[in-house]
Amino acid sequence: MKKITISLLGQVAIAIGLGILFGQFLPAGIARIFVTFNSLFGNFLSFAIPLIILGLVAPAIGELGKGAGKLLALTAIIAYGSTIFSGFFTFFSSAFVLPQILPQNIEFSALENPENLMLTSYFTIDMPPLMDIMTALLLSFVIGLGMSALKTTALQDAFIDFRDIITQLIKSVIIPLLPLHIFGIFLNITVSGQVAAIMSMFVKVILVIFVLHVLLLLIQFTIAGMASGKNPLLLLRNMLPAYATALGTQSSAATIPVTLRQTLKNGVKESIAVFVIPLCATIHLAGSTMKIVACAMATMYMVGEPVTFIQFSGFILMLGITMVAAPGVPGGAIMAALGLLGSMLGFNETLQALMIALYIAMDSFGTACNVTGDGAIAVIMNKIAS
Repeated sequence: MKKITISLLGQVAIAIGLGILFGQFLPAGIARIFVTFNSLFGNFLSFAIPLIILGLVAPAIGELGKGAGKLLALTAIIAYGSTIFSGFFTFFSSAFVLPQILPQNIEFSALENPENLMLTSYFTIDMPPLMDIMTALLLSFVIGLGMSALKTTALQDAFIDFRDIITQLIKSVIIPLLPLHIFGIFLNITVSGQVAAIMSMFVKVILVIFVLHVLLLLIQFTIAGMASGKNPLLLLRNMLPAYATALGTQSSAATIPVTLRQTLKNGVKESIAVFVIPLCATIHLAGSTMKIVACAMATMYMVGEPVTFIQFSGFILMLGITMVAAPGVPGGAIMAALGLLGSMLGFNETLQALMIALYIAMDSFGTACNVTGDGAIAVIMNKIAS
């Protein structure tokens, strides 16, 4: 008998639905069992996040520095610029649209301090992290830059092994348990009477982000068309097979063969395409950044937290670097960003869980935006190198 597998998106959707359903009738005593699991899992995430950042960011920076030349430096700068542009484009667009469609719900502010209305766990176990988030980020930058300058590879090889451990932790422990965590969150939210406001937010935010990511692709390919002297709409149309493939695979890495083939159809030299496309699959995450920024802003608007340009400027700039660490697994980008959400935006465990659910609900669209934009960068690099 063929084994039936359900995608992470499907698992999250089922978890949300079951959480809302069981929240209608499940006794509080039983519901608190799941709340207790959420408390333990949330504490474990707090412990793991600095390790995730160190294990993913440091080797990523070290690998980018190997054999660094003009082409690599320019590609990295353009990819980072595109990611940062996406973040600020999303910020200003969301600041205009979201307050109009997401009026603050006073009762929803209970999610900011869930102990006010929501069920509490039977017990909790403290799992203090080895270091705070900023220490992990700074240590990652220092070690990564140092490894890129070393002539030996011993330390880099050690951090690659550490990255494999962290990636396995994400794939085998954190990602499989996320649906149960999200089930517990929505079960608790339903018990507290907040679920209607949240589901309304989900639908509206998803629609806003879909429109924004279409506009972002049009901007990216307009710039690529101006740089190369080619029709931007034709360039974008040629990349649509890569877009469709990414929707199904939810992985930039798995889509590389299709992205490469379609990039060559746009007239990019093979020597440029085979370098730029795999590199951008790792460092260019404009679509993922868009989702995280928009979802974070929507969540803050709904809980009544002030959203300021200064606050999000630092968040977006750091997010552009942290996104390089996103592993090639569904939901990897949001896992890498959890530390920034907690340290820079003050998201607690409940709000982080909502962010995970929102992000995964649109994971395939963000990946599709990422890989399609890689084609635009390849066209620009082809012009620069010619």
